[in-house]
Amino acid sequence: MHLTAVFQKVPEGYIAFVEELPGANTQGETLAEAKANLQEAVILVLEANRLLAEESLQGREVFKEPFSLLSLPT
Repeated sequence: MHLTAVFQKVPEGYIAFVEELPGANTQGETLAEAKANLQEAVILVLEANRLLAEESLQGREVFKEPFSLLSLPT
């Protein structure tokens, strides 16, 4: 699975976000900085979502298993 990173030039540098992952957005003075910051933003969003899920499931009987996304048919 591939996600879509969007970069927009602004007077201060670049803003960036991932179309498919709300909350994964950042900025940077250069395109390279914005790309690096976006990598970190995606990791932080996924970690935060995991913590929120764990909190909401606390005390409930659930099971977890690894999950991988494969290429979806187009």
